[in-house]
Amino acid sequence: MKHFKFLLVISFFATALISSTGCTDSKAKQAADSIVANMVRVDGGTFKMGTNEYDYEYQMDRGPVHNVTVSTFYICKYEVTQQEWEAIMGKNPSTFKEESPKNPVETVSWLDCQEFIKRLNELTGKKFRLPTEAEWEFAARGGNKSKGYKFAGNDDAYEVGCVCTNYEQATQEVGLLPPNELGLYDMTGNVIELCSDVYGPYSDKDQINPKGAADTTVYRVGRGGGWCNASRNCTVTHRQKVAKHEYANGVGLRLVMDAK
Repeated sequence: MKHFKFLLVISFFATALISSTGCTDSKAKQAADSIVANMVRVDGGTFKMGTNEYDYEYQMDRGPVHNVTVSTFYICKYEVTQQEWEAIMGKNPSTFKEESPKNPVETVSWLDCQEFIKRLNELTGKKFRLPTEAEWEFAARGGNKSKGYKFAGNDDAYEVGCVCTNYEQATQEVGLLPPNELGLYDMTGNVIELCSDVYGPYSDKDQINPKGAADTTVYRVGRGGGWCNASRNCTVTHRQKVAKHEYANGVGLRLVMDAK
């Protein structure tokens, strides 16, 4: 009889483990499907990347203006949320996890993002990645539908972005503010969005699908500014360097995918 009870206990825990694993896999698949469903096609085109206008010396890396051509790609409407990250990675590292699961994930490094993308690709069979800096700026400007706004969808940062004010002291749910011309949300503010590029100076030469600097520096490019940045650092041309192993509660990600 004791042996029979022991087998029952083992069976109970085995069933519970299988049930828990199945629930986790289901949440991960649901999160992955949500990301896939929210991808937006961005038709390729040529645009003038960067700006020659700046107010401070540290902004000089926004120029010189140069012609860039990008191929067609897909980009997500939203920044990756805490809910999506936790479902796929099994934990939520965000500082602002008490706010809402629909707030963008943050306090993740560039290297963490590579692991997230690897798992997402295994779940979906697709090839998600971080955007190149050129793809990011083209999309933030509104692609071929661009109206030439200073910020992503407006000339007033506060109309389209969660940026630093006396009142905003945290991230907010993705998609609450109006989108830009392509229907993309929060490309101004909320969290700085990591790009695939190694950070480096611009060239003034025309380029096609540039991939960033060729050196091996630990710095990657961050775009769009975040909740902790002044509006002047949230324009569609502003860029900053982020160490690939760095963690900050103002840094997150948005995903892209090559067009077939």
